[in-house]
Amino acid sequence: LAATGGSIQCKIHGNFSHMARNVLCKVSPATNCKHEAFIPRNKCSKLDDSQSSRCGRSVSNDSNDDETISYVSLVSGEEVLLNMNSEIEKCRSIYDFKNLNKIGEGAYGTVYQAKDLKSGDIVAIKRVRCDVGLEMSTMREIAILKRTKHKNIITLREIAIGQSLNSVFLVMEYCEHDLGSLLDWMKLPFSESDVKCLIYQLLEGVDYLHSNYIVHRDLKASNLLLKDDGTLKISDFGLARTCGKPEPRMTPKVVTIWYRAPELLFESEHITSAIDIWATACVFGELLLHKPLFPGTGEIDQIRLIIDLLGSPNEKIWPDFVNLPVTRSFSFKKQPYNKLKNLFPTMSSNGIKLLNTMFAYDPEKRATAKQCLTSAYFKEQPFPTNPRLMSSYPQTHNTNSGRKDEHNR
Repeated sequence: LAATGGSIQCKIHGNFSHMARNVLCKVSPATNCKHEAFIPRNKCSKLDDSQSSRCGRSVSNDSNDDETISYVSLVSGEEVLLNMNSEIEKCRSIYDFKNLNKIGEGAYGTVYQAKDLKSGDIVAIKRVRCDVGLEMSTMREIAILKRTKHKNIITLREIAIGQSLNSVFLVMEYCEHDLGSLLDWMKLPFSESDVKCLIYQLLEGVDYLHSNYIVHRDLKASNLLLKDDGTLKISDFGLARTCGKPEPRMTPKVVTIWYRAPELLFESEHITSAIDIWATACVFGELLLHKPLFPGTGEIDQIRLIIDLLGSPNEKIWPDFVNLPVTRSFSFKKQPYNKLKNLFPTMSSNGIKLLNTMFAYDPEKRATAKQCLTSAYFKEQPFPTNPRLMSSYPQTHNTNSGRKDEHNR
């Protein structure tokens, strides 16, 4: 493929190139290009008939394998950076892996446990949906996972393909549990020491993401994986976005509703990385309670549950509150009390203080992940469990489209 003057040209090598065009550009002939298409920003040389790649992609003599190409959505203008050296050229066949069992299914694909027949490693393989080409969420997830490397972030090992480029698979490290399924399976809640261990690791991962200008936008128990050695891994970056100063405008319709921050629920146009801190606090409370903290059935019910626990927001604690669309459209009961201490009566004052800073209504006043990591709560008894000393559990994964919160996305 090459871009010339803003148009995409395909050199035909049988049926393969037509499918390649659909995968890369997400253009469906049947819908007359109504789907998002992506064009490279930097111009490539025209196709050279004298050379062709082993995958059927013609290449020119002066192509630079290490060049980074910037794909831009023709609809939204969003930019995705991928290496000019085709990812597909380096892909192994999915038949290099043996499917062991299905371990999860969601809106963006199905996940399987598999065995790498060459190395013998157990891996997780996510089959991505690409009926009319790669979804924007998949391109974003690949781009972000390729630039992240942290002990608490899931590792993308490679990309595999099936018989056609319409079959794309993300090969990732395998984790034995997800916290959502584990909470559903466990009869007793985690100890506070275990919760400290898990939340500290989650905050380390979130701090790494935010330090690298990445907002996850879908943190929840079922997207947090746990390995048998006690290591927590943040996964599922399909909704993640890069950010900076100034923050780009982002849709409020993100984050599963049980973990959705007030600025999203009240439809603020100013969305920042603070939404990840609110979601982390929701997971924090869920691990302590052994059940979701705000299991709302809809957006208004979600707001009601938050107000019942944290008290009513007002202009004094959240200056932008009175100007938000939902504030102008609905009236909510006045509830002047914060009930966190009543809900967690055995929690220390440092723990309650940490939760309150993470649950600040005003995103500008909400604690950052880096600030949370310095909390005295993690330095007092009961001390965080050493990850390697965490209890072991039978392998648990959801195989039915996720927990009940998924339908509220």
